[in-house]
Amino acid sequence: MPHAHDHTQAHSSPEKHPHAHQDVDSCCHAADAVTDIPVAPLAKGEHLFRIAAMDCSAEESEIRQALEPITGIKSLGFQLGARTLRINAPTDVLPLALAAIRKAGFDPKPVAAATDDDSHADSGGLPRLVAALVFAIAAETLSFLAPETLAWKLAGMALAGVAIWLAGISTYQKGLSALLRGKLNINALMTVAVTGAFVIGQWPEAAMVMALYAIAELIEARAVDRARNAIQGLVALTPDTVDMQQADGNWAATSATAVPLQATVRVRPGERIALDGTISKGHSAVNQASVTGESIPVEKAPGDPVFAGTINETGELEFQVTAAASDTLLARIIHAVEEAQGTRAPTQRIVDRFAAIYTPAVFVMALAVALLTPPLLGWTWLAALYKALVLLVIACPCALVISTPVTVVSGLAFAARRGILVKGGTYLEQARLLKAVALDKTGTLTEGKPQLVAWQPWNGTDEATVRRLAASLAGRSDHPVSKAIAAGLACDVATVEAFTALVGRGTEGVVDGQRLVLGKHQLIEERQQCSPALEATMAEHEALGRTVSLLANDQGVLGWFAVADTVKASSQQAVAHLQRLGVTPVMLTGDNAATARAVAAEVGITDVRGNLLPEDKLQAIQDMQKRYGPTGMSGDGINDAPALAQADIGFAMGGAGTDIAVEAADVVIMNDDLGRIAETIRISRRTHSVLWQNISLALGIKAVFLVLAVFGNASMWMAVFADMGASLLVVANGLRLLRTRSGS
Repeated sequence: MPHAHDHTQAHSSPEKHPHAHQDVDSCCHAADAVTDIPVAPLAKGEHLFRIAAMDCSAEESEIRQALEPITGIKSLGFQLGARTLRINAPTDVLPLALAAIRKAGFDPKPVAAATDDDSHADSGGLPRLVAALVFAIAAETLSFLAPETLAWKLAGMALAGVAIWLAGISTYQKGLSALLRGKLNINALMTVAVTGAFVIGQWPEAAMVMALYAIAELIEARAVDRARNAIQGLVALTPDTVDMQQADGNWAATSATAVPLQATVRVRPGERIALDGTISKGHSAVNQASVTGESIPVEKAPGDPVFAGTINETGELEFQVTAAASDTLLARIIHAVEEAQGTRAPTQRIVDRFAAIYTPAVFVMALAVALLTPPLLGWTWLAALYKALVLLVIACPCALVISTPVTVVSGLAFAARRGILVKGGTYLEQARLLKAVALDKTGTLTEGKPQLVAWQPWNGTDEATVRRLAASLAGRSDHPVSKAIAAGLACDVATVEAFTALVGRGTEGVVDGQRLVLGKHQLIEERQQCSPALEATMAEHEALGRTVSLLANDQGVLGWFAVADTVKASSQQAVAHLQRLGVTPVMLTGDNAATARAVAAEVGITDVRGNLLPEDKLQAIQDMQKRYGPTGMSGDGINDAPALAQADIGFAMGGAGTDIAVEAADVVIMNDDLGRIAETIRISRRTHSVLWQNISLALGIKAVFLVLAVFGNASMWMAVFADMGASLLVVANGLRLLRTRSGS
């Protein structure tokens, strides 16, 4: 199932944009329960507006639909908790966009002009709702205990009216607006149901239903916001101030947002690092769990990168700032997860389409019950109308529509905490379907740098002498193989005179008065110093994918040294995890076939393809898709771009070390742990399982109460408890993903 990757999908059209969650018929959340949601800086071309009445996803969807036909809008970004909308569009398009929003019944204001006392800002406040509940209980009490006189009845109706106004004035305003525009959202359904109940004399129940509905919404909103903002806790990880070196050499506390690039800042042991940078002085262990998900500290030295939000544990560090506070790796991770939360997953789109049909269908059913059951079944008109009103309350698809986004967002947030950056709900869902994963050799399965793995003196030469001579000559060369030999031998060296690099063959120099060469098999053959025994030894190591260098003087070979790109300690276990999940690992590499086979055998991979150019890797992915099915690929996001685009899901390894990886792949593994690919698949399968648990719960509860409403004795109380109870149940079940144990 190849797909064309669109990594700008959250900006390409109003259909997929940050913070869009549910469709038009979804339930309304009292988003004003959260007031401290951070507002990211505006990008070029963005305009920020506050829409006071936009406190639920139904309004969000109506605004989105109003803006979709307008040409020139590049992206939309909704933040329900803050009631804000970001519009990325040219200035001349803004008047058209604002006019469309106003026509839909909303009043957008620039953030600078918006105030905290907007007309609906406190409509869901807890004190207001508690007061509404008190008045509703009083109305119920009067209906049971007070005498059946007009005065007491009017008093009860007045109490019920006050309760409905306190709890539902915002619902009424938005419900009437929706009805006037022919929209059937939850506001419209509740407006008709509560009004109808009041009119037919069920005013105590109407008041209680509205109060309970509003309170349940508030509770649900707090739970949903926990999922939506799970990743936002990372914002608090970065200190507000840093210790920056001044022009005179002194240090002064400075706001992190005011620190310029290339400035030198200092961080002491135990402190959090506020900005990205490159270490210029000091050694320390740094806990990078907030970025990579690994709690094991990483040793840092001059030249190594450090990242905002990580913890400096052991030594004082000085580093040069490489990114502004708004552009740190942590900030980009948060932004990427926010965009991922805004893209609707495949299951969510299916649920939204179903809900768009389901709500009008139940509304028609309610009309049929009200108009047809009295003549057909002999029900009284009052009883039929009451059952129809109960159906309207049950018709709200809150639990169904919210079941998907809260689950997907929880899965995305949990993955991010584990150092796995999934770029959208689509990829979170698709990962469970993978049947094969293509793995690059260098830097993915192996360390990506050569190391000395074996060496031996030859022709009876003293071991210490060979070590000293080889280390001396290798230490003078910049070639990776020579560096690996020098690092592996690690001994005191002698002075090298007349050092010469023999391009493509090795090095030459004079050590302790004797002329030495350190080079390839070809160089020794040219000097006619090979022997059958030496040839056999070299063949044995070359068959394992190792590069063999030889040290020789004018008399003969003194020793040989085998260098190889060593397999990561975690690779064998990571490959085994993939295989246990039923996913076939395949090695794709540009290295020679012998080296590829040797590494593959060591880690347990049987399907090996070597000597591949980038275009060959693209063909290999296509072949894997035909042979195995949905295929993922791990690459660097640059050289492997064609193959990554062809793969169903592209994994970038080591995103903490490269800016481009965060922008490029579908899934970014923030460290080089290959095991996180298998963990991504496990998280995907767990998310899918919870997703369908929630959908089944929502539909099952709705089905039971629809039958009870028509043929049983379901009341409006029962309907609102069933509706909001199901919503809270699926939210709580979705939030379980935030507490998933690693590896489960």
